[in-house]
Amino acid sequence: MAVRCAFENSDEIGVFSALTNAYCLVGIGGSENFYSVFESELIDHVPVIHSTISGCRFVGRTTVGNKRGLLVPNTTTDQELGHLRNSLPDSVVVQRVEERLSALGNVVACNDHVALVHPDIDRETEDCIADVLGVEVFRQTVAGQALVGSYCKFTNQGGMVHPRTSVEDIEELSSLLQVPLVAGTINRG
Repeated sequence: MAVRCAFENSDEIGVFSALTNAYCLVGIGGSENFYSVFESELIDHVPVIHSTISGCRFVGRTTVGNKRGLLVPNTTTDQELGHLRNSLPDSVVVQRVEERLSALGNVVACNDHVALVHPDIDRETEDCIADVLGVEVFRQTVAGQALVGSYCKFTNQGGMVHPRTSVEDIEELSSLLQVPLVAGTINRG
């Protein structure tokens, strides 16, 4: 079932939220309607955690995670890190990452098995992604764009890539990720 919601006046809900098979993060400062959509749909399945990263509400663009872990940028405060660790299931490892490309949600796309990362991401960050999230990591572009987290989204069942991704690239990515992919847009994307 699809449900419409907006964060304040923005339809870009992926900027203000992050959803995995183990938890959902939502940025603080939205309307009660925004939170109620997430909580009514997810509360029986995963915890919905209200949070900020570096004092900002755009938790979807600054974090990346899956059922095993959550990676946050080095600008995340100790208080925010503590809140996340106390709120997430015990099985989820929370790790700060020293990475100059700090909008982790823009430069990493992952599911519970595989991660695509920006070609220029630090080697230490790549190792951290593999260790904390328990995934195989591939340096990749999508539709010729290095911001893989902005140009694709995939789960353990399937995914969507930017509409300018060639058929050959879709087939290659689908084979690499071992999930079916389609090209398309969301929110005027």
